[in-house]
Amino acid sequence: MTTTVLGYPRIGPRRELKRALESYWAADIDAAELDTVAARLRGATWRTLREAGVEHIPSNTFSYYDHVLDTAVMFDLVAPRFARIAEGDDDRSAELRRYFAMARGCDEAAPLRMTKWFDTNYHHLVPELSPATRPRLAGRKPLSEYVQARGLGYETRPVLLGPLTLLLLSEGSPDAPRGWRPLELLDGLLDCYAELLGELASAGAGWVQLDEPILATDAGQEVLRELGDAYERLGGVAQRPRILVAVYHGPAGEGALETLKRTPIEGVALDLVRGNAEDVSKVGGLGAKSLVAGVVDGRNVWRADIPAALSTLASLLGLAGEVVVGTSCPLLHVPYDLEVETGLDPSVRDRLAFARQKLDEVVLLGRALAGAEDVEEQLAGARQRSSERAPRAFTDQRVRARLEALGQAPARPSYRQRERARAPLPPLPTTTIGSFPQTGEIRAARAAHRAGRITTQEYEREMRAEIDRVIALQEDIGLDVLVHGEPERNDMVQYFAERLDGFAVTDHGWVQSYGSRCVRPPILYGDVARPAPMTVEWTTYAQSRTDRPVKGMLTGPVTMLAWSFVRTDQPLAETARQVALALRDEISDLERAGIRHIQVDEAALRELLPLRGRDHAAYTAWAVGAFRLATSGATAGTRIHSHMCYSEFSAIAPVIDALDADVTSIEAARSQASPAADLAGAGFDRGIGPGVYDIHSPRVPTVAEIEQALRAALEHTEPERLWVNPDCGLKTRGYAEVEPALRAMVEAARRIRAELAG
Repeated sequence: MTTTVLGYPRIGPRRELKRALESYWAADIDAAELDTVAARLRGATWRTLREAGVEHIPSNTFSYYDHVLDTAVMFDLVAPRFARIAEGDDDRSAELRRYFAMARGCDEAAPLRMTKWFDTNYHHLVPELSPATRPRLAGRKPLSEYVQARGLGYETRPVLLGPLTLLLLSEGSPDAPRGWRPLELLDGLLDCYAELLGELASAGAGWVQLDEPILATDAGQEVLRELGDAYERLGGVAQRPRILVAVYHGPAGEGALETLKRTPIEGVALDLVRGNAEDVSKVGGLGAKSLVAGVVDGRNVWRADIPAALSTLASLLGLAGEVVVGTSCPLLHVPYDLEVETGLDPSVRDRLAFARQKLDEVVLLGRALAGAEDVEEQLAGARQRSSERAPRAFTDQRVRARLEALGQAPARPSYRQRERARAPLPPLPTTTIGSFPQTGEIRAARAAHRAGRITTQEYEREMRAEIDRVIALQEDIGLDVLVHGEPERNDMVQYFAERLDGFAVTDHGWVQSYGSRCVRPPILYGDVARPAPMTVEWTTYAQSRTDRPVKGMLTGPVTMLAWSFVRTDQPLAETARQVALALRDEISDLERAGIRHIQVDEAALRELLPLRGRDHAAYTAWAVGAFRLATSGATAGTRIHSHMCYSEFSAIAPVIDALDADVTSIEAARSQASPAADLAGAGFDRGIGPGVYDIHSPRVPTVAEIEQALRAALEHTEPERLWVNPDCGLKTRGYAEVEPALRAMVEAARRIRAELAG
């Protein structure tokens, strides 16, 4: 090896997989057509890597929905409730129906829980395991994709999620004994990995990549003995490819690299963007093993600092059998190609590199490290770019002066004082998280306005008509606190990025979030300022159409950062305060317009929590500080709401409490744990809305199911503090699912209210 990447985007440059998946779910295409699209996308990826000059190409980085789910299915780590789904169908149809039932749910079974992949905005499914689970090699996806690539003339390195990461990301099923850990299945699972390694070797694979990002977390520190035993065992398989263990999203934890060094594996890939190259010298080098040095950032879109990366690579020479230039992690988290982004300001565009450009950076570094003479001109250009400062236009001295004068955010009155100042609501007030379904008509109107086919007045007239419809529907359903439905918003982050200075947005910069869901993360390149109000007009229009309270809807500072590509030339804490200041101004304008419920979503609060506990306190300080700065100007009579989705809430319960929001709505429908119990244990004594309706599944919950969820929450929360709401926004669902689900939600709340009143 001389150059490689750990993975590549898989949704398609034009979101071809998204469209194929949604056509398949709608029964517009069959399994064979879906498989044809997938095969074409895989082939196009391998061709792109080859044409860029990448020497060692990965395979099995493609997935129909999620690579964690793929690995669990391959080893038959499937919860029993999915076993009978699609019985009697032909093999391929049954396989896909069962697979998507685990991801999305179906009439027969609720889906697996979904959570964030480490500290990224990618979501993965959480396998449910128990002592009765019996791992076996039930599928051969890595083998079939290796064979496909070879048939097209590409020699590839199959990529699999490693056994420790797979089990440590899993959870015990509801029937698993208390205290039982999925890691107890490791011995049986290693037999399956060994069997697959043998089959890959027989097919001709020279290398296999096993991803163990769990080793960058504190959990990785707790399993060092199992780590050594596992890779001693896999390294001892008689017939196998060479094994590359990849650790990314942070440095390998203390002891992990030394443990891997002692095993018979042939290579280690390290994240040297978030990690430290000195870790290799601290363990005395890797001997004859290959080192894939991840010096090109797979998580952000800024150009690599080529001179600095070369210096890092040079420092590693002699510390391994070979030093291979690679990416810090799979390129799943960045858009495909900068070349199609013709609308970006050149001063910003010239500083960027998307996945395709990162291939060029990897190849340039590999050739430079090998001493190629024909790259000197490119290196000179790279040195020039690295020495350039950001344009002066990226700095706003007015924002910096305001923040300095403001200092620490002033404290709001206590929660009890605030409650006494507010208009009363019924017990168990019902609401939604913000967005309503984005129909084809809404999207068509937005596209027509963007293309100039309709005027701004015509577009706004259509949006007001949609708000009228959404308000009337909510009144008919019986919701207590309404929303305007956000028809004018393309995305909860991009919408604000388009209205704030310091952000740039792309036309085609799609990144997979989960399944067919894609987002276009904005690029936060400079100081952030709010030139004008962003939401006031739409929110006040909605409020004028009803006597019930309407929530203003804002995206919080941490989430704006988490779901953007953020500048790296200043600390995140400083950038978060700039966003918070803009939101503070927006909240003041909403209050002046008479809005008394304002939701500041921090959906990504858990997502940005550092992977190592030693870094939590510093993160908590600035994340909480930014939220409280944004909300510090709100008067006592205004309820500040916040929302968080798909997270491990027990890890951040004290942080949620410290935000001091009046109402916090959280994902709970797929959770086996009780977020309400977690928050109660942290002393949380304000409003809480544990989601009772899973909006990421097409399945419509029954009144009885929602009642059961509310009764479980009432075991830990007083009725006057319990809010009733879905898990998340409703924009990705259709009205045929949303309306009956919301009616069931309101009916469940009414039944429990009646009991409480009686």
